[in-house]
Amino acid sequence: MLNALEVFTTVVVGLMVGVEFSVAFVINPILDALPDDSSQRGRAHGGRMLGAVMPFWYIGSLVLVAVWAIAGWHHDGTGLVVTGGALLIVSVIMSVLLLVPINNRGKTWTPENRPEDWKEQMNRWDRFHYVRVAVIIAAFALLVAALA
Repeated sequence: MLNALEVFTTVVVGLMVGVEFSVAFVINPILDALPDDSSQRGRAHGGRMLGAVMPFWYIGSLVLVAVWAIAGWHHDGTGLVVTGGALLIVSVIMSVLLLVPINNRGKTWTPENRPEDWKEQMNRWDRFHYVRVAVIIAAFALLVAALA
């Protein structure tokens, strides 16, 4: 049963990493290449769509890692799992303190009501997101290593 939990948790976290990596290095660069109105509208829509799903995915991943750490406490690799969980906690804190406030503003913007500095705010979100992606990639790598 522990093996199934380990694999399921690793897959869930890996999929989350893939989505966030895709946002950072595929979706947002595509949106940024579009004319201003299209870029801003696409980011607002993405912020609404992913903003509704990702909190559950981040917290769910963290819960799964915690269960794995507790269930496998006396097994090899638990230190890696705990460290991966700590990194996921960092990613949640980063999200709540840095990314969500910008996302909450951006998802309500239209070409008619967006602020003058909307591009700067999106660039700030992107910079924070790159760091968050690095953190969750590290967490994922630790979980994969714990499986070995």
